[in-house]
Amino acid sequence: MKHILVVDDEIAILTLLEYNLKEAGYTVDTANNGESGYKMIKTNEYDFIILDVMLPGMDGMDICRRVRQEDIDTPILMLTAKDDEYDKVIGLELGADDYMTKPFSPREVTARIKAILRRTEAKHMSEKDSEQAHQEAVDAELRELEDNYNDYEEDRYLLQDESDSVIKLGDIKIYADRYEVVVHGDKIEVTPKEFELLVYMAVRKGRILSREQLLNSIWRFDYAGETRIVDVHISHLREKIEKDTKNPEYIKTVRGFGYKFVVPKE
Repeated sequence: MKHILVVDDEIAILTLLEYNLKEAGYTVDTANNGESGYKMIKTNEYDFIILDVMLPGMDGMDICRRVRQEDIDTPILMLTAKDDEYDKVIGLELGADDYMTKPFSPREVTARIKAILRRTEAKHMSEKDSEQAHQEAVDAELRELEDNYNDYEEDRYLLQDESDSVIKLGDIKIYADRYEVVVHGDKIEVTPKEFELLVYMAVRKGRILSREQLLNSIWRFDYAGETRIVDVHISHLREKIEKDTKNPEYIKTVRGFGYKFVVPKE
């Protein structure tokens, strides 16, 4: 069983990653500051390290630099709250194997870990075996990309009959290319996640969509108990698009299953 160390000063992220990585079959240690994380790296043997860049005291860049100077070649995935190309370049030059920007989905982190481990393990094999392992890693990553592309193609196909990417459903107009929603002729303010959720349900009108399906498709992670976040966003959407939230016309609750988007009869 692979042993992973996660170093991040945000307890919520530590908890989220620890839970999902254990669910994926890994043994996980955590540290919430740079000094503790560095000591753990020095005293334990890890198969993979996840490092937040912005840590109190010793930051992730400094830890990465010291680890590589000490010839510890454990794969390192850097996490940052800033989408800064300069930070990414510096991190990679210091020896990090990959970089991810917050917010992220635990599922994507797990996929990155698997891909990086496949590549690094292949380096320690014979040349022939290495080539085969590398091809298997490439094939696996291509399959993951294909799955993501298929999701994109499904949405594009469902939208292709709408001119100028406008979804018209009853008194609702959704301008997919402009991230705008108009209800009864008035533009309403929606958050990015509310917009993504509304579009996902609208292009699949008439289908029953489970909370788990919505969670995995919109938030792209599977975390026990977090389906509540779907209910919260559905409630917010109803407040913005429904005339009567207690008797919704568009977003129907299907008890025991989830939700369904319907177009009310005129």
